Amino acid sequence: MSKMKVTVDKIISLSEEDGVDELQKHLALLSDDQLTSMVTNSALKGKDTGVLIKAIFKGSPVSVSHGANRRLLVYKHCIPLCESGDLQPEVASDIIGLLMLETHSLPGDALAAIGSLYVEAIKVGEMNNGRSLELFPTVLTALAATEALAYGKGELSGDEYKKQLINSLCSSRWDPQCVIHLTTMFRDVPLSAEELQFLIEKILRMFLKLDLQEIPPLVYQLLLLSSKGCKKLVLDGVINYFKKQDQLQKEEQKNGESEDVEVQTIPQDQLRHVEGTVILHIVFAVRLDHELGREFFKSLKASQSDPLCPFSIALLLSVARIQRYEEQVFEFLKVAITKNFKDDQIQQSSKFLQDLLPQCNSVSDMILDTVKNSVFGWDHVTQGLVQLGFMLMDSFGPKAGVFGKVTDVVSAVAKTPNQLACRLGGEVLLESFKMHEPIRGEILEQVLNRLVTKTASPVTHFIELLSSIVMSAPMILLESSSKVTETFDQLSYLPLSTVQGLLKAVQPLLKVSMSIKDALILVLRKAMFSSHLDGRKAAVAGFLLLLKNFRVLGSLASSQASQAITSSQVQADVHSRYNAAANEAFCLEILSSLRRCLNQQADVRLMLYEGFHEVLRRNSQLASSIMQTLLSQLKRYFEPEQDLLPPLKLESCISAHGDQVFLQEPLAHLLCCTVHCLLWYQNVRTGGGLNDGDEEDDEDDEGGVQNELHGILESITKRMIKSELEDFELDKCAEFSTSSSVGVKNSIYAVLVMGVNEVLMEYNFITANYSKNRIEEVLELFKRYHKVSEILREKAGKGRTQSSKTPRSLLSLSFVSTLLTALFRDSTQSREESLSVLRSSGEFMRYCVSVALQKIQQLEETGHTDGPEGQSSDKTFRHLCDITSVLLWRYTNVPSTVEDAGKKEKGHSVSLLCLEGLLRVFTTVVQRYPIQMGIFLSSLDISGDGEGEGTDLTEQTAFYIRQFQRALMTQLSSGEEEFNTKEAQLLVNILSVLSRQLNPTSQQFLQMITWTVKLCKETNFEDISFSKGLLSLLFSLHVLYKSPVSLLWEMCQDIHSQLGDIDQDVEVEKQSHFAIVSMKTASSTTLLVLTQVGKVLDEVDWLIAKKKAQISSDKTISGNTQQPPGQQDSIEKAVTIQLGTLLTALHELVQTALLPGPCTDTLMRELSRTYCILTTLTKYYIQLCATQPGQLPARLEKLVKLSGSHLTPQCYCFITYVQSGELTAGGSEKTKKKKKEDEAVAAASAKVLRETKAIPNLIFNIEQYEKFLILLSKKSKVNLMQYMKLSTSRDFRINTATLEAALQEQEQDQSQQTESSQASEGTQAPKKKRRKQ
Repeated sequence: MSKMKVTVDKIISLSEEDGVDELQKHLALLSDDQLTSMVTNSALKGKDTGVLIKAIFKGSPVSVSHGANRRLLVYKHCIPLCESGDLQPEVASDIIGLLMLETHSLPGDALAAIGSLYVEAIKVGEMNNGRSLELFPTVLTALAATEALAYGKGELSGDEYKKQLINSLCSSRWDPQCVIHLTTMFRDVPLSAEELQFLIEKILRMFLKLDLQEIPPLVYQLLLLSSKGCKKLVLDGVINYFKKQDQLQKEEQKNGESEDVEVQTIPQDQLRHVEGTVILHIVFAVRLDHELGREFFKSLKASQSDPLCPFSIALLLSVARIQRYEEQVFEFLKVAITKNFKDDQIQQSSKFLQDLLPQCNSVSDMILDTVKNSVFGWDHVTQGLVQLGFMLMDSFGPKAGVFGKVTDVVSAVAKTPNQLACRLGGEVLLESFKMHEPIRGEILEQVLNRLVTKTASPVTHFIELLSSIVMSAPMILLESSSKVTETFDQLSYLPLSTVQGLLKAVQPLLKVSMSIKDALILVLRKAMFSSHLDGRKAAVAGFLLLLKNFRVLGSLASSQASQAITSSQVQADVHSRYNAAANEAFCLEILSSLRRCLNQQADVRLMLYEGFHEVLRRNSQLASSIMQTLLSQLKRYFEPEQDLLPPLKLESCISAHGDQVFLQEPLAHLLCCTVHCLLWYQNVRTGGGLNDGDEEDDEDDEGGVQNELHGILESITKRMIKSELEDFELDKCAEFSTSSSVGVKNSIYAVLVMGVNEVLMEYNFITANYSKNRIEEVLELFKRYHKVSEILREKAGKGRTQSSKTPRSLLSLSFVSTLLTALFRDSTQSREESLSVLRSSGEFMRYCVSVALQKIQQLEETGHTDGPEGQSSDKTFRHLCDITSVLLWRYTNVPSTVEDAGKKEKGHSVSLLCLEGLLRVFTTVVQRYPIQMGIFLSSLDISGDGEGEGTDLTEQTAFYIRQFQRALMTQLSSGEEEFNTKEAQLLVNILSVLSRQLNPTSQQFLQMITWTVKLCKETNFEDISFSKGLLSLLFSLHVLYKSPVSLLWEMCQDIHSQLGDIDQDVEVEKQSHFAIVSMKTASSTTLLVLTQVGKVLDEVDWLIAKKKAQISSDKTISGNTQQPPGQQDSIEKAVTIQLGTLLTALHELVQTALLPGPCTDTLMRELSRTYCILTTLTKYYIQLCATQPGQLPARLEKLVKLSGSHLTPQCYCFITYVQSGELTAGGSEKTKKKKKEDEAVAAASAKVLRETKAIPNLIFNIEQYEKFLILLSKKSKVNLMQYMKLSTSRDFRINTATLEAALQEQEQDQSQQTESSQASEGTQAPKKKRRKQ
C-alpha cells in the first residue's frame, strides 16, 4: 500500500516537475491492473483523482502505441467507475470533464472502442446512472471527424462508423431507467435527419415501458431534442400516447374490474395530473419556439381523418392562451366540430355509407370528456373551455330572419349540425360552471350580457343555459346576485320573449333571496309606467309570474308546483321572513298594480287575460280578487237592460286616433278569461277542494260574484242568439277594406262577434250537461259565428290579396278534445238526442275539426297553444293524444267515399280534414315530443283490443302504417273517377312521416320498402302530385336500405321509353319497370330522379374527399402505405361502381327527348357535376400514383371507357338538341302579336342567359376531365385517352341540311313579294352573305 502511495505521489510529482520521460518510464513499470486500481482507490477517496488522471495522460502520448493504449485503458476503466454510483458526484463529474477534454486527441480505433463500449453498456442496462453519458456525445463527435477506421476486413469513414453505432444503439433494447438520460445525451450529438427520426421513433416506442411519472420529464427532453427537427413526429407521438392511455383507462372503467392481468390499471387522477403537466411543458415550448406551434397546427390539419382526442383538445385550448394562436385554435375547433356533425349526418342518412365506413368518432363527446378531465387541476384549460362554449353558442345559435323572425324552427331535439354545435356549447358552459368555481362569475356575466345586448337575434339558447345554471346551483348564484339585479334594470328595454324567458329562468332565486325579489318588484313597478309598450308588457309578464309562484296560505296544492329547490340549498332567511301569510299581502298588492293595466292598450290587457287563469290554478286563494276584477271589467261592456240588443257595447271596445281605428278592449278574450276562471272555480268548489276554514261572508261574497257572472253569461247567450248582424252594424253590404276607417272598424267588430260566439259555445256546452235545449243554443251560436265568418271570407276573396286569415279560434284545446270525442265517439244512449243536434250540422262538424287543425298547427310552430293549459307541455300532449285518437277513429270508421256520396258540400269533407289533422299531429309529435312517441302511439288504440300497445316503437308504428296502407290501397282500387288526389297525397305524407320512426334494420322497414316498390311498379294513375309524393317516399326509404343507383337507372330507362329519343328516327325499346312513370308524370319524375342523382354525387364526392385526406395523413405519418398488389380499396371500388351505374343512368336521360325548361336545365347541371366529380376522382388517382406507384384498377379503366364512349358523345348531341329546341321555340314566337312578342323576347333572353351559363360550363367540365385524364395517362403509363372521342360541338358549327332549308324558306318568302326576275337577283345576294357568315 505504501509502495502504491509512493507511486501515486511520484506520478503526480513527476507530472508537476515536467519530467515527461521519467513519468513515461514510471508508468511503463505499472501493469494494467495496478494502474486501474490506483485510479479506483484515488477516486474512492475523492483525493487527487483529477491530477492523477492528468498525470497519466501526460505520460501517455498518443503518438506512441502503448501511450494510446494506456489512455484507452483509463477511459474504459473510468466510464463504468463513474456509472457504478460508488463515487461522490463531484468526483465523477471531474473525471468525465477531464476525459471530455482529452477525447479529441484519441486515435480513431480507440474512439471506436469507447463508442462500442458505450453501446454494449447501454444494451445490457449498465448506464442507469447516466453520469458518464455526458462523454458519449464528445466521443461520437470526435469519431465523425476521423477519416478512416479499420472495420472487419475493410475500412469505414468515422462518420459512417458513428452512424453504425447510433443505428445499433437505437435498434437494441433500452433499460427503461436510462431512457431520459439517453434522450438528454442525444441533444448534444450531431444527427442527420434520418438518424433523428429513427431515434425519436425509438424514444416514443419506449413511452409504453415507462412509469407514468417519468413521462413529463421525458417529454420535456424530447421537446428540447425536437429543436433539431422532427417536431411534428414528437407532437404526434405524445398525443397518440395519451390518446391510447385515455382509451385504455375508459375501457377499464367500463369493464369495472379488469380481468386482463397484462394491462396495468392506470389510476385516473395520476394520468390526468401527468397529462396536465405535459400540456404545460408543450405550451411552454410553443411559446418559445413558434416553429413548433406551426408544426402542431400543420399536423392537426393534415390528419383530417381522425384528428382530435380529449388530450389534443385540452392542448389546443391551452395553446389558445398564447395570443398569436388564439384565433387559429378556435377557428380550427369550430371547423372540426361542424365537420364532425355534418359527416355524421351524411353517414346516418345513407345505408351505403354506413356499410362502407365505421361510425365516425364524436368530437362532442371528446370535448365533454375534456371538460370532465379539467377538474384535475387543469386551470390552463378552463378559460379556453369558456371561450369555446360561447363561440359555439354565438356562431351557431338560432338566427334572426327577415323582419326579425326566427329562421330555425326550435324543435325538442337538436337535429342540424348548427343546432348540435350550439347545444354542445351550452353543455360545455354548464359543465364548466358546475366544476370550476373561479370561472362561474364570468360565465354568468357573459350569459346575462348576451341577454341584454343581443336584442336583434333570438336568445332562447342563452335563456336555456341560464335556466340550467340556476337549477344546478341556485345558492352559488346568490353570490352573484348583484349581476342578476343589474340585468333586471334593463327589463323594460328587452323584447318580451327575452323578459319572459329570463324571469322564468331566475324564478327559483326569487324564492330564496329577498333582495333579488325586491329588486325585481321595483323594476316591474317602474316598467308599468314605461313609455314603451314592450316595457309595460314586460311588467305584466313579471307580475303574473310572481303571482303564479308565491302561493298564499290555504291554496290548493298544484300538480304544477314551481321548480323545486332542495331544502339544503335554502338559507335561513326564507323561513324567518318568507311565509305564506306574508305572500297574501304581497300578491294582493301585485293584483292592485295589475288592475291599472286594464286601462292600457289592448296588447297589455290581452296578456293579463291570458295569464289570469294560470294564476288562479296555481294560487287558488286569489280567486275572489281575480273574479271581482273580471266582473267589474266585464260590466263596463255589458248592456244590463235585458230587452236591448246587442248585449255588448262594441263601440266602447274600439278607439280612434286621427284617421286610425284600433282595438282598445279584446272583449272576446276578456269573456274567454272570465269563462275559464269561472268554470275552474266552480269545478274546484263542487269538488270540495277549497279550504273550509274561510269566513262565511267571504264565501257568500265569492258565491255572489259567481252567480252574477253566470247570470251575465246566460243573458249574453240568449241575446246574442236573438241579435242579427245588423245589430252589430255588420251585414253583407258592410265594407271590410283595410284602407278605410269604416272597413277597419267593421273588421274589428266582426272578429269580436266571432270570438264572443265561440267563447259562449264553449261555456254553454260545458254547463249544458248534455241538455238538448242548451245544445241547440250552442248550434244557434255557431250559426251566428258561421254567418260572420262567411261574410269575412267572401269579402277577403274579393280583395286583391287574401290578407285576412281566419282569426285564431278562442276555443281551448281541452274543449276541442272534449267536443270531438262527444261528436265522433260518444255512444251513450242518454246523450244521443242532444248530440244528434250537433251531428246533423255538417258545417259544425267541419268547423270542429278545422279548429283542432288550427290548434295542432300552432303547437307545431310555437310549441304551445292559446288558452288555459296551453303553456303546459304535459297537458297539451295529453289533449293531443285524445284528439288524435278521435280523428283516427273517425277517419278509419267513416270512409270518405261514403261521406262524399251522401252530400257534396263545398270545402273539404270531414274525413279529409281528419286526415290532414293526423298528418299535422304526427309531424308535431315527431318534432316536439320525440321521446314520447311510444306513449303517444299506444294511446291511440283505435281497435279497442290493445293491439297497438305494450310493444316496441317499431311494432307500434308498423301497426298504424298498415292502417294507412289499407286506406291508400282502397283509394287506388276505387278507379280513376273515384280517386281523390288530395287524400292520396295526405296518406303518402303520413306514411313517410311514420316510416321514419321505423328502425331501418327491422323486418317492418323491409316490408315497408317492398310495399312501396310494389306500389310504384303497379300503380299507373297519371296523377303528377301523387306520383311525386310516392316516389319521394320510395327514395327516402331506399337510401336507408341500400344505394338507389340501380333504381335510378331503371327509372331513367322508363323515362326514355316514355318520352322517346332526341333523334326522332330512333325507336326506343319499350320498357316499363315502374308503371307510375307515364307520359304525363315523366317530367316530374325526371326532376326527382335528378335530385337523387345529385345526392348520390354528394356522397361520392364526400368519399373521395375522405380518401384524399387519408392519403395525405398516411403519407405524413408513415411515409409508405402500399396497397397489396391486385387488391382495390373497398371505398375506391364502391365509388367506381356508383359512378359507373350513374353514368349508365345519365346515358339514358341524355338521349331522352325532354321538354326544354327545368328538366333540361337540371340535367345540364347534374351532368356538369358528374364531370366535376370524375375530374376529382382522376386527380385522386394522380395523387395516388405519386405516393404508391402501381397499376391502375381495371374498374377505373372501365369507368373511363364508359364516360368516353357512352356519355360524352351523347352530351354533345344533347347540347345540340337543347339549342335547336330553343331556336324553334324562338322562331314560332314571330307570328304572335307585338306585346306577346316583347314578353317572349324577354323570356327568351332570360333563358339564353341561363343557357349561356349551363352549356359552356358543361363543355368546360368535360374538357377539364379530359385534361386530367391525359395527366393520369402519363403518370400511370396507361393510355386512357384511347376511349375519348374528339368533341364536335362548338359555337362555329354549320348544319348543312338546316342551312339549306332556311335558305329555301327565305327564297319563297321573297318571291311572293317581288317579280320573279327581281326575286332571282334578290335571293342570290343574301345567299352569298349568309355563306360568308
